[in-house]
Amino acid sequence: MAEIGLTPSGRLQWESGEGAEFASLGRTFEADWREGLFTLAADRIDASASPTLRYWQDVAEEYVSGLCHISGDAERIRVEPPTPAKRDSRLLMAPPMRGGEYLTSDVLLAVWEELDRWGAAAAKGAGGLESFLRERAPKWHQVGRVCFHLAENKQNAARPFAFMASYTSGFGSGGRLKHLALRRALEQYAGENNRPALVNLLTPVEQAASRCDWVRELVDSGQIYEPLAWTPNLAQRFLLSVPDLEQSGLSVRLPDWWKRRPRPRVSVTIGAQKKPTLGMESMLDFNVAVALGDEPLSPEELEALLSGGDGLTLVRGQWVEVDREKLQEAIRHWEAIKKQSRDGQISFIEGMRLLAGAPKDIEDDGETDREQPWVDVTAGPAIKETLAALRDPGRVEKTSEIQGLRATLRPYQCDGVQWLDLLTGLGLGGCLADDMGLGKTIQVLALLLARPPENEQPSLLVVPASLLGNWRDEAERFAPSLRLQFLHPAETGRQELAEIAEAPGERLAGTDLAVATYSMLTRQTWLTEVGWRLVILDEAQAIKNPSTRQTKAVKKLNARARIALTGTPVENRLGDLWSLFDFLNPGLLGSAKRFQAFVSRLQKRGGDDFAPLRRLAGPYILRRLKTDRSIISDLPEKTETSRYCNLTKPQIKLYAQTVKAMESALEAADGIARRGLVLQTLMRLKQICNHPSQLLGDGNYQSAASGKFIRLSEICDELAERQDKVLIFTQFREIIEPIADHLAGVFGRPGLVLHGGTRVKMRKGIVEQFQGDNGPPFFILSLKAGGTGLNLTAASHVIHFDRWWNPAVENQATDRAFRIGQKRNVLVHKFITRGTVEERIDAMIEEKRHLAGAVIDGAGEINLTELPDEELLKLVRLDVSRAEL
Repeated sequence: MAEIGLTPSGRLQWESGEGAEFASLGRTFEADWREGLFTLAADRIDASASPTLRYWQDVAEEYVSGLCHISGDAERIRVEPPTPAKRDSRLLMAPPMRGGEYLTSDVLLAVWEELDRWGAAAAKGAGGLESFLRERAPKWHQVGRVCFHLAENKQNAARPFAFMASYTSGFGSGGRLKHLALRRALEQYAGENNRPALVNLLTPVEQAASRCDWVRELVDSGQIYEPLAWTPNLAQRFLLSVPDLEQSGLSVRLPDWWKRRPRPRVSVTIGAQKKPTLGMESMLDFNVAVALGDEPLSPEELEALLSGGDGLTLVRGQWVEVDREKLQEAIRHWEAIKKQSRDGQISFIEGMRLLAGAPKDIEDDGETDREQPWVDVTAGPAIKETLAALRDPGRVEKTSEIQGLRATLRPYQCDGVQWLDLLTGLGLGGCLADDMGLGKTIQVLALLLARPPENEQPSLLVVPASLLGNWRDEAERFAPSLRLQFLHPAETGRQELAEIAEAPGERLAGTDLAVATYSMLTRQTWLTEVGWRLVILDEAQAIKNPSTRQTKAVKKLNARARIALTGTPVENRLGDLWSLFDFLNPGLLGSAKRFQAFVSRLQKRGGDDFAPLRRLAGPYILRRLKTDRSIISDLPEKTETSRYCNLTKPQIKLYAQTVKAMESALEAADGIARRGLVLQTLMRLKQICNHPSQLLGDGNYQSAASGKFIRLSEICDELAERQDKVLIFTQFREIIEPIADHLAGVFGRPGLVLHGGTRVKMRKGIVEQFQGDNGPPFFILSLKAGGTGLNLTAASHVIHFDRWWNPAVENQATDRAFRIGQKRNVLVHKFITRGTVEERIDAMIEEKRHLAGAVIDGAGEINLTELPDEELLKLVRLDVSRAEL
């Protein structure tokens, strides 16, 4: 299926497609996405099978329509962009797409303006707008089209409507089509020579006559050429025929009020009095009435409507469309729901679905809000206030200080804490999906401090094993008063873990936050028997597959409320979205099978309207991007972060053997031999921390054998989802190809490599390839060969896979991306293996401890060869309790 996605820079990108028509369109997109977008609309390509194609086709059709309304002799060719309100409406209608998290009102405006610039240049190159439209958009060419007009005729009470047929003879000075009465066409095209043009003009009228009997009557009687006064019934007949008229090739002009479709509706108000207090199990009040706009109809007015005829009826001074059968059907339907309810209340889940425009029971083949023109479901004052706070956290009063938090929260982080506090206080689940680097961890720590546990009931945090140390360090740094209990042998002794499992209520008393790993959940079933205050998932994409043991174990956990943390835009992947919500707010999206059926119905009925689903899930997802200047305007252009890795069992065994061999050899080594021994051992330890196969040379680079490969996957999985590019630096040439093979699987496509063996004349071409919008997603470079002189600003992430132990050298490498020309913030990830020489030397560099003067020379290089044996062995010995994966 053909798809269109967004790049991080806000450009459209062709994703795939089959068939000759799509192949040609794809090539056009690749050459110039603006021309591809114009072609998608101008050629009226059938995009019904692809929601993203149809969505962007709608955008382009609005532009082409505007272009066709510009006078051919206009000095400046420019189509006014959609208003902010129209762009906001389009955002709500957007289907899931690759790069969808980058879609904003500003991006839509930028797409429009780029398309407008291309259109103006193309029209100029074609010799003028008229020539351009005839050549490139013949299906949109407006001149010579017949138009049917309907207007109010307030001078005649018995026949209050007027009809006229006209044709467009060209464009007026204001860039608008110039209409003349259709009878004038008979004069203009008089004569045998003009007969083909007249036939061409009237062909749409003939086609409309074949579809609509009333048009045939006007044609046969000749009244089609004269203005006519009509009754409301005749006007209604015209209005209901509009789709057939337009499909015949006619233009139609209607009264402005018809676009708003004024009609009496069944007005359903949900949550007027009661706020949700018990999560998904709570009940909401709802009321049913019949209203015209915001004003309810009196019983007398409703009776008069239902006892009268169908069609247009004058009510309270305005024309109203009435279909008695549909209105009565809607009244009966909602009155039946009210009778089935418990004392005029419905469940929170049902209420949220109805407010989102989804069926009350998502498992039923019910109508969406788009298909219920006689029903208007709105939120009452109580629930409206709650939903508004969830959808716009910035409107909630911010917490200025949180006792025990040793940090100053940024405004958007305060919003996040308040949002989480509101959700969890209501017993609801939420997904904090902030961009990588915006501080999801500190927001959760602040939440735990802001709302102390009730009745000593602890919360549970579930993380990948590689993040245990990160959470411990962050808690010690920012929230030292929080009492954490780690439920993993890497942090807690096995005997203590066994004692906790025997009596969790007693042993966890006084604990604020228990921390376990996903793998522990499948082995420690007692975790599902505890009633947790909160269950928090970090890297929550770990439960995207609902069929795994890990996901099933997570969903068995009992909690008052649940939180998911992820940097992955789950709202763009429907399968992942369902699994996540099945954890956060079970039942809201129905069963997996019925949810898929609901999504399929949305696609079939509109294809481009996912608004019901977005409204249903939106209040429970909070996503902010670093690139959004309204979220954070003072974020440093370069942010450095330590990414801690653990060792696998093979790595631990090799590391311990290497240190032991060094300890024995030091007894007999001296002078140059000793320095050589130290350098050789340090190099081997670095290799072991990278991957055991790098030292063994067996070529068996399985990713599961290396903590760094595992960490690399975790980070790059998110980058691949967001289409962000990354540089990976290593000082070892031999590991570049294994890393490249591994990342090709993560990104689904190969990347680039550069090392000392890369021919100099090839380097420029490699760099240009990476810098292109559609270039490879990752670039692996040896630190010596690629650490200086290259401009690689296409990357917004830099990973130092292994450390040079010289900050100046690492900064030079980082500056390949962080330099003039870089438009985005750069996030630098420094890999550090816990419990090893890597962690200790990193601490020495960062904190400049008492050994700094002895081991750091003037160039900033770590110099360990001169350390005494005791200090040296202390530096390199393995701390298994911290290092084990």
